[in-house]
Amino acid sequence: MNKIVSLIGVPTDIGAGARGASMGPEALRVAGLIPALQGHGLQVLDRGNLSGPANPWQPPVEGYRHLPEVVQWNQATHEAVYAELAAGHLPIMLGGDHCLGIGSISAVARWCREQGKKLRVLWLDAHADFNTNELTPSGNVHGMPVAVLCGYGPKELVEIGGTVPAIKPGVVRQIGIRSVDQGEKRFVHEVGLEVFDMRYIDEMGMRHTMELALGLMDPNTHLHVSFDVDFLDPEIAPGVGTTVPGGPTYREAQLCMEMIADTGLLGSLDVVELNPALDVRNKTADLAVDLIESLFGKSTLMRKDR
Repeated sequence: MNKIVSLIGVPTDIGAGARGASMGPEALRVAGLIPALQGHGLQVLDRGNLSGPANPWQPPVEGYRHLPEVVQWNQATHEAVYAELAAGHLPIMLGGDHCLGIGSISAVARWCREQGKKLRVLWLDAHADFNTNELTPSGNVHGMPVAVLCGYGPKELVEIGGTVPAIKPGVVRQIGIRSVDQGEKRFVHEVGLEVFDMRYIDEMGMRHTMELALGLMDPNTHLHVSFDVDFLDPEIAPGVGTTVPGGPTYREAQLCMEMIADTGLLGSLDVVELNPALDVRNKTADLAVDLIESLFGKSTLMRKDR
């Protein structure tokens, strides 16, 4: 794993249905993300926050809320993440809402194409985020990033990575899903997205789930983790705008992160949808930092290096 990580703050809630995720990057810094990563032998470059348009808080136009602003924020995210990958660093995009996954993952996909690397995307989330402007009940673009990345969305967004689609559905593994809109559900089945929902995790356990989600990777695979904090059960992570009961417990989430770390293939990370305005004494940010540490090798027991 790369020993130099770059933090890129993207302070916007432009794609969300509640205000406040724009404060997420600072909450993660306040929760000690930088010293936590340094404690694992990593060199941390904090690139500060990107800038972009303010949230106009307008109703949807043709099924999309704030599309011009969403495009601007995602273009900036794409360029920043791509620059860090090109410099040989491991980018950590601190959101902001999950629409920013469009810019981040399109940059990772572009870099993988240029390097001849395979891509695997783990989408840790309560939601499938596979809506389109026809399917969406809200018009909020944070419910659409996976669909956009797979080529289903407005031209300005699907083309951000320079190749359409940016990724194929087959590179994605969704974990922790438990809230999917009706039309979205049909669409997910149509395109063959691989989804490990909470029922699957309940029946088969997190270990088996992660073994499948991480299967068939090799040393030439770039693993990208897109971690929406609403993946976690709201009992332990209240600071999100879209809480859905029945998510992974603390230990299930830790196991998930530890098994990702065990692969040694983590190449980039998004941490999104942390909303300090809805949090309790920065509890959710503290937990997110704890789990990010596990992604970078913190484990419960002393384990010998493999």
